[in-house]
Formats: sequence, structure tokens, C-alpha cells
Amino acid sequence: MRDNKTIKKGFVFQNYKPPFQTPFDKIFEVFKELLTYTSGDFDEAIDWLRELDKEYKLSTPDYTIDDFIEDLKKKGYIRETINPDGKGDGIEITSKTERAIRQQALDHIFGKIKNSGRGNHRSKNSGIGDEHTGDFRNYQFGDALDKVSMTESLKNAQINHGIFDFSLSEEDLVVEETLHKSQMSTVLMIDISHSMILYGEDRITPAKKVAMALAELITTRYPKDTLDIIVFGNDAWQIEIKDIPYLKVGPFHTNTVAGLQLAMDILRRKRNTNKQIFMITDGKPSCLRLKDGEYYKNSNGLDKFIVNKCYAAAQQARRLHIPITTFMIAQDSYLMQFVREFTYANKGKAFYTGLKDLGEMIFEDYETNRRKRIRG
Repeated sequence: MRDNKTIKKGFVFQNYKPPFQTPFDKIFEVFKELLTYTSGDFDEAIDWLRELDKEYKLSTPDYTIDDFIEDLKKKGYIRETINPDGKGDGIEITSKTERAIRQQALDHIFGKIKNSGRGNHRSKNSGIGDEHTGDFRNYQFGDALDKVSMTESLKNAQINHGIFDFSLSEEDLVVEETLHKSQMSTVLMIDISHSMILYGEDRITPAKKVAMALAELITTRYPKDTLDIIVFGNDAWQIEIKDIPYLKVGPFHTNTVAGLQLAMDILRRKRNTNKQIFMITDGKPSCLRLKDGEYYKNSNGLDKFIVNKCYAAAQQARRLHIPITTFMIAQDSYLMQFVREFTYANKGKAFYTGLKDLGEMIFEDYETNRRKRIRG
């Protein structure tokens, strides 16, 4: 019999209260962002922080910027640099700060992306794995016993033999399908030619943020994956994850072929079946290194000699079953035409994007590629 009391159901709305932040945490968020823009230059970041403090009142009389710097030292985010005489001659950030910057980049970029697919690194192929699909099939000789679904198998036994004459035979056994968790090896190429800061637009900082966030995502969430970072200007070279915050644009042309060749060399050494190249660039290829060590440069237009070498590199990657995804920041029509032909040569993908959506697009594409199996 129901109680006479009235049961009221509904929602109670309250004013949103943001999570509590200490004075240190509040300023630290701004400081980490400034470090990315200043390429890890502590002194420059602090100068900018003091200017922002004057305008936006980040500190208080009880907690000043000088107090913040002391806390950075105490917490291990910065340390004094020692000159050959054994005396301190400056301050530099530590690996703890580098990790904090990567985490912030991950939060800023990945936090905007839908939850679908997070943490699920699945191929489309059923088989021996450790990700359950919810689908069942009959037991086959060779299936591991720990894959047998006892609940479903007992249910089959009751249906097939009855409750009072219960028995369990091989024909009653069913196993739950699982999916392979594929591993991915990714090379991220970042253009650091001079055009990445031309025309009054900072394009290198968003590229660094994407690289840091992708590195943090892979090392923490997908530890079996690999990520290698390449920068390319007149030449191409590999950098460590810890080097990303300190990246600067140089007085370089754009040697896209050198970057692609290095990326393919790295991926050849990987044992993973699934390999891919992400390339962030805003300018046309304008440089090649010749066999004699000299540089062939042409910054006036899409030089046929340089462009054909790029197409050849794209085709070589295709033969190695390495898809290339190009994130083209510039949107000049003649450059977009080059990227379209480059993409066709590789059978890869291209995105013509601005800086605003760069991170989200790279992360969504990474997740998509991680959920499918790229077969050689």
C-alpha cells in the first residue's frame, strides 16, 4: 500500500561556484601560458606577468608576484642556473614545469572535444583482444578458456538440456567477441620556417600547443603508442618532447622533403603496423638539400623541381603504407592546389584550417585513426 506522503521529483538548480583556486594556482595558469609564448624564457614570461598584473590585478597585497616566484622555487617548478664559477646566473624552468605546460595544453585542447571514442583504441577486427564488444559466438577449438562467457554458456545448457537433466557440453559454450587494441606510431612534423610568424600572425605557438597536448595524451593515455616530433626549415631534425616549449621560428625556408624523409626513416624502425604522419605547415615548399650539401632555394613560387620532389616523397610514403595528414594553415588558392595534389599522391588527407580549430582537428583525426586499423 502506497504511503500517503507526496513524493516530489525534480531538479534543484543552484548558482555555479567555480572550483577554489589558491593565489598561486590562479597566477600559475597565466604563467604557464606565457611560458609557451616566450618559448620557455622565464625572465621574459615574468616581465609579461608583471605587466598583466598591473592591468588585471592578478596578485594581492598579501600575495605578490615575488611571493609567486618564491613558491615556484619551493615547489620545484624553477631552479637557479649555475655558471662555471659555481655562482647562480639566472633561473630556468624544470621538467616539472614542462610537464605542467603539456598538461595544460591537453586540457585546453582535448577538453573541447566530444567524449566519444576517448580511451577506446579499437580496430575494426574481431579476435583475440581485451576490449569487449557485447557480441557472442559459438566456442571454437583454440579459444582461450578465460574468454568463455559462463553466464551465457550456462543459459545455453539449461535451454538445450533442461533444468532437471542439467549438463554442459562444448556445444553450449559461447565466447564474447573482443577487439584488437591496435598500436599507433605517429610522427608530427612542425614547420618552423620564417613564415610561421610573418604577416602579424603567430602560428608557431598553436603548433607547439598541439604538439605538447598530443605528447601528453599519448604518454599518459596511450602509453603503447609512440610519438616522435620533427621540426623542419632548411633541414629537418628530431626533437625530444621536453624541447617543445622552447621551439622558436628561425630564418629558414621550407624543406618539406627533408621532413618527410626523416619521418619515414623513423617510422621504418617502428614495429607497429599502424603508422601515420601529421604535418603542420603554412607555407609552400621552397628548399631542397642537394647531394653535394648545397641548398636549392626558391621562395618566389612553387618551383617545379621542389614540388616534384615533394610528390615523390608522398608516393614513397604511400608505398610504405604511411598515410600523411596535412594541416594547412595558409589558405592561398595556389598553395591549396599543391596540397590537394600532394594528398592525392599519398592517398592521405588534408585539412585547410585556421589556427583556432587546429588542435581540435588534429585530436579528432588522431582518435579516428586510432580506432581503425591501417593495414600494410
